[in-house]
Amino acid sequence: MTVSTSTPASTAGSRVAEGLRAYLLIAGMWIRAGMTYRTSFVVTVIGNLLLSGMDFVGILLMFSQVDSLGGWTLPEVAFLYGLSATAFGITDLLLGSSEVLGARIRDGSFDTLLVRPVPVLAQVAADQFPLRRFGRVIQGSLVLGWALFAVDVDWTVPKALLVPVMLVSGALIFGAIFVAGAAFQFLAQDAAQVQNAFTYGGTTMLQYPPTLFGKDLVRGVTFVLPLAFVNWLPASYVLGRPYPLDLPTWVTYMSPLAAGVCCGLAGVVWRAGLRSYRSTGS
Repeated sequence: MTVSTSTPASTAGSRVAEGLRAYLLIAGMWIRAGMTYRTSFVVTVIGNLLLSGMDFVGILLMFSQVDSLGGWTLPEVAFLYGLSATAFGITDLLLGSSEVLGARIRDGSFDTLLVRPVPVLAQVAADQFPLRRFGRVIQGSLVLGWALFAVDVDWTVPKALLVPVMLVSGALIFGAIFVAGAAFQFLAQDAAQVQNAFTYGGTTMLQYPPTLFGKDLVRGVTFVLPLAFVNWLPASYVLGRPYPLDLPTWVTYMSPLAAGVCCGLAGVVWRAGLRSYRSTGS
């Protein structure tokens, strides 16, 4: 008789490693396919970069008429914009394909993912990997790079370290929303726009200072759907701006914890949605 010595932690780790490997293989396949027509790929990336940059052009037009927005200067708003756009761009690149899960469920093609010996979430996330969306990451990074030099901040080591922490934590928080939104589509197959309201809508909201919004909304995106941990809370500390809810300073460093909680809950919701799925029978 053979006794298994594997632990739940090692089993979970192996599943994650298996999913990551499958994701990279599927994404690599789509990247190779997309690079077949390189001119078309370059034009698409540039077009995506320019299109996503129109949001910041709108902010620039506002500042052509005013000196501050909610008490925040242009470099400070650019700092918020760059953090939100870059973090969201990374997530949209890696997980954006999950928003079409509802269409797969409706046409019955989702069933083919279930019979493959590969984690379903990895297949959904890497499906038709949209490398063209890399333009959004480039555009957000350019704005963020300019803001880091233009903003009036007395940079210290903790403040400097918060910038990459915000980007990683923000990408994870947005990723959790993408996964939870995909799971919701098991119940409502035509719910992609509901998911977009929290993903694309969330990143647009975070590009503006929290002082522009009512306190009830700020409380909601702080304690219910913790989008404020993407940039509002830590960026307020970096810029020396008071947060509208007058929270203690230590909350500034809670973005990784908020991201971890969001990812854990998203995993639970995804597994519950997958278990509730009933085949179309087609």
